This record gives sequence, C-alpha cells and structure tokens, in this order.
Amino acid sequence: MTAAFISSRPARKKMELAEVQASELQRKYGYLDAPELLEVMIKKVFYGDITIVSSFGTEAAILLALVSDIDSSTPVVFVETGKHFPETLAYRDKIISTLKLTAVKSVAPSPIDLNVHDPDGDLWSKNPNLCCYLRKVISLEKALAGFNCWVTGRKQIHSGARTNLQKIDSLNGRIKINPLADWDQQRIKSEFTSRRLPLHPLSEKNYTSVGCLPCTRPTKSGEGYRDGRWSGIEKTECGIHND
Repeated sequence: MTAAFISSRPARKKMELAEVQASELQRKYGYLDAPELLEVMIKKVFYGDITIVSSFGTEAAILLALVSDIDSSTPVVFVETGKHFPETLAYRDKIISTLKLTAVKSVAPSPIDLNVHDPDGDLWSKNPNLCCYLRKVISLEKALAGFNCWVTGRKQIHSGARTNLQKIDSLNGRIKINPLADWDQQRIKSEFTSRRLPLHPLSEKNYTSVGCLPCTRPTKSGEGYRDGRWSGIEKTECGIHND
C-alpha cells in the first residue's frame, strides 16, 4: 500500500462525511428562504465556523446585504487574483463601506508561485486553467482552511450544471451553502431596488458576470449569464466550484 493511498484515505472519508451532512442539512433546512437559511447557518449550525466567499461581482451585493443584516462581522473572503477590473476593486470597497462589513479579507496568490509559473503575467492566455488554479483555487483553499462551511452566491439561473443546484451541498470535505440558489432575475432586481444597493459599474456596460479582466467580455444579446467568461475556449469554471 503506497503512502499516497494511505494519506488520501482521511481526505476521502472527510468528503464522504461532508456529503452525508450536506444531504441531511438540505433535507432539514433546504426549504428555508435565503434570509432564514443564512441566519440558521451563521447563528446556529455553523456558528464561528462559516465564511462568505464573494467575488464582489454584479449580483454580489445581495448576498452580502443579507449577511450584514444578520451579523456584519461575519467573515468574508475575496480572492484578489491581481487580474481584476479596477471597477471591481472599487466596487468591493464601496460595498464594504455601504454595508458596514467589518471582516472582509482579501487573499492573493503566492508571489513565489507567480514568479515560477507566471513571471510575465500572461499565463491566462497560454494556460487559463493553470492561471485560475494559481490565482484563485490555491488562494481560496488557504483562506478556507479554518472553516468547515462556506457560503456562495451561485444560482440556478446561471444555467449549465447549476440548473439543479441545491441550497446545501459539499465540496472537498466542506459544506457549501447556496442561499440564493432559487432566486430569479426579477427578485434580484427587486432586492437591489428596495435596498437601494449600488450596482457594479460594469453592469451598465452589459457585463452580466464579471471575473478577471483578461478573460471577461460584455454579454451579447441572447447569450447566457456567463457566456462572457472565457469566451471562445472550452472553459466555463475557474475551478473554485465544480459547476
């Protein structure tokens, strides 16, 4: 039996346990609407063991506003890839101020990794999967190390594999809460309006989904929500999620 096999057994066991727990939590709490689900998860089930992961993209303010209503000191992770639009960074700061969020942590890729694998900063054009892995996946994994649960803004309307997205699932041994999974565009717009939340500056330029600057373009008429991401190549996810 190899050392790799032995060391992988605890990881597999953790993933299996998380899958079982996610299924049970979905059965018990999956019927709750976003505000109620978030409150139960933040204040009860995963108290002190939960973080929000936000891209501060075009719809991000909704989830963050709901979280702020419950506890503005809830940890929030933002992955600073070094390739974001300036508008996204400015929007991040504006939302933090508007919602009075007090525990937003920006995590960046390792300078050593970038120096070895992306010294010229153009890896995105040569190997976008590796670029995402270095700049997003590794950084987030380190930030999540102290938590057993994280909250995402994923929604079924994002289509693709997310069409059947449940409010509670798991990934790599951690529980993932998707409180906005069943929200549609009408409800999102209504929430922005009723709360008078500031819009992402790129929303007015037809960016429906905003990622890193080199790999994001405006969405064309008739295209899907995420069709402006990694346009022209067979890539639809950065690797943070499996859908």
